[in-house]
Amino acid sequence: MGALRFEKVDALLRQAGVALAPPSEVGESSYLQSVLDALCDLSTTDSLTGLMNRRAFWHVLEQALDRVSRGGEHALLLALDIDHFKRINDNYGHPAGDHVLRVVTQRLRQAVRPMDDVARVGGEEFAVLCPNCPPSFAAAVAHRARTAVESEPIELPGHAPIVVTISVGGAFAAPWVKSELSDWLARADRQLYRAKQEGRNCVRLEPVVSADVSAEEKGLLFGWSAADEQVTEQGQSA
Repeated sequence: MGALRFEKVDALLRQAGVALAPPSEVGESSYLQSVLDALCDLSTTDSLTGLMNRRAFWHVLEQALDRVSRGGEHALLLALDIDHFKRINDNYGHPAGDHVLRVVTQRLRQAVRPMDDVARVGGEEFAVLCPNCPPSFAAAVAHRARTAVESEPIELPGHAPIVVTISVGGAFAAPWVKSELSDWLARADRQLYRAKQEGRNCVRLEPVVSADVSAEEKGLLFGWSAADEQVTEQGQSA
């Protein structure tokens, strides 16, 4: 790779916050592989927060819907929005707003389980996928994220600390049903809108409809017979 081309590639990557060793140090083939790896990361990662971006998160949600439809597990989608974020940018400047986004990211990561996926899906909008989350736990999970964000004032360089809050909306994917991603997202967004309309800094969750599946329904889904189900239950109780 010519020196001029290396300088252009290096400059573009540095603008995105990526610094690579030059070809003269690692060899051209290793450098090219590093460039490809960096580009893959940039295509799925939000450069400001280090979270998954919208595109990558939508892919994760599609996979979650497939698991829900096949295995009947509960998956909770939380939509989160920083309250009055525009005021932060207007009053303290965009660098302060970026700092708030990073702090909120850190607090959300600390509030959720290791298996949960956190993403930044818009300017001040975040989302969390909570797989294997029973409905009885949903309110606790959502409130833990909300309280984690407002737990302490956020220090702003050159300004007094500010308290930041979030509004949270949530919806479950329907177990045993192949749902549309757009529908799941819309239902979580509707609950977020409710939280905004009803005062902010609160949680609103969609009511969960029971989706118990009988042995006969499992048979239709997976080709099991009632006898197979009975043998399975006897084996588990043995």
